[in-house]
Amino acid sequence: MTTTHDTPAPPVVRTEFERRAQAHYETKTQDPINLLLGEEDGLYHHHYAVGPYDKSVLEVPEPERDAAILAEMARMENEQVELVLRGLAPLSPDARVMDGGSGRGGTSFLVNRRFGCEVVGVNFCAHHIEFAERLAKEKHGCDDKVSFEFANMCDTGLPAGSFDAVYTNETTMYVDPAEAFVEFARLLRPGGRYVCVTWCANDAVSTTSEAVKAIDDHYDCHINNRSDYFKALADNHLVPSQVWDLTQEAIPHWELRSQWGLRTGVEQPFLDGHRSNELNYIVVVAEYTPPE
Repeated sequence: MTTTHDTPAPPVVRTEFERRAQAHYETKTQDPINLLLGEEDGLYHHHYAVGPYDKSVLEVPEPERDAAILAEMARMENEQVELVLRGLAPLSPDARVMDGGSGRGGTSFLVNRRFGCEVVGVNFCAHHIEFAERLAKEKHGCDDKVSFEFANMCDTGLPAGSFDAVYTNETTMYVDPAEAFVEFARLLRPGGRYVCVTWCANDAVSTTSEAVKAIDDHYDCHINNRSDYFKALADNHLVPSQVWDLTQEAIPHWELRSQWGLRTGVEQPFLDGHRSNELNYIVVVAEYTPPE
């Protein structure tokens, strides 16, 4: 499947921040956490999870305990995609959907599996694109419907008005919503839907959160303020129809991960941020309603 561009593709990496973010992922070609989590079912994610976990996995004796935690975390990350699926529904098999910051393709594959629609993943990490393309063909058999573009989600070069829906699943900490949402609105047809799943700084509580700073440093990202999301939505005629604050529901994932042998040290900042309400986990479903 090929994608037609309006104009020659713009530069994928444009700023020093984007260069650092791209380097963060390009150098982690053998990231053990994400590779292990997707090994069983070929669904590799770069997001986290919400909701309770099965506490019995913590009672499994060593050395099997880490494997039990791994399996439970993989289950939770797959179920997290239901947030995107619920936000997109209903969606016809004829729909065309963009996955902004598609990683190794886990969410893209599950969106296609649920709705049968075409999904175009956009990502600035070349080895993620290659990995996802191989999975689409060899593991999931959906390369006729799911493709991946090496592009910047803020400036994709894809045709205007060519998508029925756009979603970002925990990827907008690598963009400025004020810029990215201009592009998402441009890509959507009138009445099209945008689903945003993200963690964000609750600037009504704190603008100098140590937890937020620690997460930014760990991932070479920039966690945006909650208020900036809603301003960018309003500025670009993306009208929220549903907003879910799942901050408390995000805590169990980090409690479980903090018990895992492959924990990375970022678990405590996430726990501190969510428990203090300085870091929120939200889902926004919005419709593109351009002025007449």
